Amino acid sequence: MGSIIIERFNKIKSNIKKLHSNKQVNIIAVSKTFPLEKIMPLIEYGHIHFGENKVQEAIVKWREIKSKRKNLKLHMIGRLQSNKAKSAAQLFDYIHSLDNQKLADIFSNFENNNEKKLKYFLQVNIGNETQKSGISINELEDFYNYCSKEKKLTILGLMIIPPNEHDHNQYFKHLDFLNKSLGLNEMSMGMSSDYEDAVKHNSTFIRVGSSIFGERS
Repeated sequence: MGSIIIERFNKIKSNIKKLHSNKQVNIIAVSKTFPLEKIMPLIEYGHIHFGENKVQEAIVKWREIKSKRKNLKLHMIGRLQSNKAKSAAQLFDYIHSLDNQKLADIFSNFENNNEKKLKYFLQVNIGNETQKSGISINELEDFYNYCSKEKKLTILGLMIIPPNEHDHNQYFKHLDFLNKSLGLNEMSMGMSSDYEDAVKHNSTFIRVGSSIFGERS
């Protein structure tokens, strides 16, 4: 099974290279719901970026191995409740779902009281969907200024989960525009089904799970 996972991972790397992307694209292997033994072949292969969407599951799975392998980078890619934010900050290195002032305040307080700085993406509700989290586009600039200038958080770029439509290109293009308008260089967009389109629109972090580990049960 390990060799299949490595093969799939290398295929994604090869696909990205064929796109002649002029930026480094970081593949976040989305390991949510998969046990550590299924993830270990990729860790042993030297990959360091992994994504989880539930704080409690991530703590159980990753705390011990992260204490042994300091180079591993864990990405929080799921919706984050404020009561889990401090626990997330202790374990994760990147937060992709920062979308409100309450979370920004908690992370800022955590960083001020601990010798740990995290890296953040601001999640944008690009399709203005009521059921999805994310900051609205018309509040984005103020929120970015609040996080980066007032709270001194390290904001790398923007993140989206686009609406469930066949073609995501319009949303990727729009996020690229918004990202550039804020002077940001990194973007978190693209999953197993659409990462190639995301890379064409300058995504630098893609969140790929099933194309690496197989379908979730």
